[in-house]
Amino acid sequence: MTWILLRGLTREARHWGEFPRRLEPFVQTPAAGAPQVLTLDLPGNGAFYRELSPCAVRPMVEFARQQLRASGNGPPYRLMAMSLGGMVAADWAQQYPREVSRLVLINTSLRPFSGVTERLRPGNWMRLALLAARWQGGESPDYVEQAIHQLTCQCIASRDADLAAWVRIRKEAPVSLANAGRQLWAAARFSGPKVPGCPVLVLSSQGDQLVHSRCSARLAEAWNAAHHEHPWAGHDLPHDDPAWVGQRVAEWLRAQDPLRTDALTVALRRL
Repeated sequence: MTWILLRGLTREARHWGEFPRRLEPFVQTPAAGAPQVLTLDLPGNGAFYRELSPCAVRPMVEFARQQLRASGNGPPYRLMAMSLGGMVAADWAQQYPREVSRLVLINTSLRPFSGVTERLRPGNWMRLALLAARWQGGESPDYVEQAIHQLTCQCIASRDADLAAWVRIRKEAPVSLANAGRQLWAAARFSGPKVPGCPVLVLSSQGDQLVHSRCSARLAEAWNAAHHEHPWAGHDLPHDDPAWVGQRVAEWLRAQDPLRTDALTVALRRL
């Protein structure tokens, strides 16, 4: 059983932090044991920051599939993805239903279920424009990562450690402003109304400053998917409350497979 984790706009595998490790006990099964949790980078980000980001979601899907084939990891996969990564995961499940057995979408948005002012909240348009203006430059790593943290995270207990790690990532694998724009354009254009053939769980955050939580609610309603909303977390829900994410996923999996009860109990005891 392989779980694939995909991040959002301009972010990479390392931005998951400790979340993949913390997720493992929640998604293991008594029969299969510990799952394989893999994090992938999209083109233009992370290990592939020198590559050109596509201006559409579909090539990102193909890029991710190629990574897995090259590493010898075959389907079926269980996809967990947030924001732009959620669009990639949704398209993957729609286009290759035999490859995706479970789909967890976090703070994402899809046309035609939500409009532009919900998919990117207008209150932050000016802040994002200022962020773009200072995206590159001598002082940019610290400024940009502080701004992103303010926009995406409500939990600030680990802010200093987060910023140190994020600035280091930006210096080692800087995403170009051109690639950031291409990824934003791909997200804005993406439309995925087709209902995936696998079970879907939608998670959202009431405190999301970037994407209105209505986007997730409407998506879940349209797809008849399970939906849970966190009462205070920001856009980066796995950062703000990883245990909550793990619990919701474990409960969702348990509802589909009663044999998971023991695994969930063990995971909750480790909190």
